[in-house]
Amino acid sequence: MREAKLHHILKETFGYQSFRFEQLNAINSILDGKDTLAIMPTGGGKSLCYQIPALYLDGITLVISPLISLMHDQVMNLKEYGVDALFLNSSLSYAESQKAKNKVLAGKVKLIYLSPEGVLSGHLDEFLSQVSVSLIAIDEAHCVSQWGHEFRKDYTRLGELKDKFPGVPVIALTATADEKTRTDISAQLRMKDPSIFVSSFDRPNIKYMILERKEEMVQLNEFIKANHPDDTGIVYCLSRDKVERTAAALKKLGHPAVPYHAGLSQEERSKNQHLFNTEERIIVVATIAFGMGIDRPDVRFVAHLDLPKSIESYYQETGRAGRDGKQSSAWMIYGLQDVVKLSQMLETTDADESYKKVARFKLDCMLALCEAAHCRRHYVLRYFGENRDGECGYCDSCIEPPVQWDATVDAQKIMSTIYRTEQMYGAGHIIDVIRGSKNQKVTDRGHQNLSVFGIGADKPKEHWNSVLRQLLNLGFIQIKNWEYRSLSLNKKSLQILQGGEKLNLRKQDFAPEKKSGKKSGHRASAKEANHGNDALFAALKNLRNKIAREKNLPSYIVFNDKSLHDMCQLMPASDDEFLMVHGVGHNKLENYGEEFMGLIGQFQE
Repeated sequence: MREAKLHHILKETFGYQSFRFEQLNAINSILDGKDTLAIMPTGGGKSLCYQIPALYLDGITLVISPLISLMHDQVMNLKEYGVDALFLNSSLSYAESQKAKNKVLAGKVKLIYLSPEGVLSGHLDEFLSQVSVSLIAIDEAHCVSQWGHEFRKDYTRLGELKDKFPGVPVIALTATADEKTRTDISAQLRMKDPSIFVSSFDRPNIKYMILERKEEMVQLNEFIKANHPDDTGIVYCLSRDKVERTAAALKKLGHPAVPYHAGLSQEERSKNQHLFNTEERIIVVATIAFGMGIDRPDVRFVAHLDLPKSIESYYQETGRAGRDGKQSSAWMIYGLQDVVKLSQMLETTDADESYKKVARFKLDCMLALCEAAHCRRHYVLRYFGENRDGECGYCDSCIEPPVQWDATVDAQKIMSTIYRTEQMYGAGHIIDVIRGSKNQKVTDRGHQNLSVFGIGADKPKEHWNSVLRQLLNLGFIQIKNWEYRSLSLNKKSLQILQGGEKLNLRKQDFAPEKKSGKKSGHRASAKEANHGNDALFAALKNLRNKIAREKNLPSYIVFNDKSLHDMCQLMPASDDEFLMVHGVGHNKLENYGEEFMGLIGQFQE
């Protein structure tokens, strides 16, 4: 009976025929009263994991969301589906806030969106004590681990919700969390024996491309012109100043680009966010927070002009491309100066030393992805514990394999040094011994007397760092102690040490982007030819965009492209047929069915 009702809500409200990934398992876990952690890829439907229970359960669901813009988008989207939701945040005036609270107390609301700071501040305590809370959802839960340790301390306090709402189940949702991050999220939120559901991290429609930085604006311009001249994209930069300079440079090159960062006025941020939501072709140049939780499905590329600080961040940000499942690009350039900059930023945070050690390791893993000689996609998947055989065939390393060099001897030198220093030291000390450094840490331990001392003095520190990172991330060596990041050997090490396996690593000179882009033969396109109704699709798109402008909504909230393609395929002429369209529930049938079916009728043979 429960499952039938859940499927009814899924279809009648949201217009979907079936659950995806681990949605149903996560929902059932919540309804069984269990704390739940759900890891699903971007575009995988994480929000339904708490929205459907919110409609199933009596009472109200509190959704903790990190950004005001994200709350606005979620509430706007839910209202289009006929779901009663609202937000309480600093963007509301006192009168608007009181009106929203009165609506809640009158029983007219199922979901309330709040910020961590808002729900913990105390000024909502009296109001929330009058509300029957049935579920607490922590959206973008990776922020609990990432931001909580760095610069938004209220994330580390979200476990206090267990005291405020005893017995209420908590669901945390994110697209990115390795095993250590999942453990941290569960601990921070004080989850009790949580059910953890991890879907595949694979996004097969995204093409990963990583180049060394040479002339970044030339490289970026060539990438956009060769692959996405008429598409919407996001360009990420590390600093506000670079965001401004990059947006101006792109505009000068003829691209419709706007900046977005916290230093802009609220008016300009809102204007540029609106352009991103409504324009068919727009490039937003932004700092990393932009785009978190966005629902726009047709972002065709995400470009990074600076190295992300972890593979989690990289995966989260690149995942904002191609939510509709169509071919999209994740393009990045990097330089070793990025590592210096990110390291300096990390060292100046208030985070404790144990967190900084993990963060340094994650940065090393990110750099190792850039240096990897083999399939980028499988490297990312392996980082999240998902092993795949062979090559993906759709990343730059697979399409155009890089020049490689025989690193077997250098790998043996590193492994021998790890072994002879008794597998008790981290990467820095191992490299100091190899390079023959006589610093106090080396001499105090007598390591200058080892046979491996100075065997790699002819090569720079950067070279050995690169080899060591790749050995670690290919699984030829491992971290023995996370607190001290000491390295040790494993069974796989013997394959190299005993000479049974040759190890090739990437030579750090990537192929030029123009060559790489053209050779792939893949070009992300907004068209789908399988229905053969391009003229109807264009007409439906124009109608969709017209309605969106009139209602001041992002066009994808009215209908996304997948729904329009479905209309072209099904050619619905009745209410029942229109309800078969992807993403059409009763509210959207009532609001838009007559107008869209009228247009479709004009194209009937």
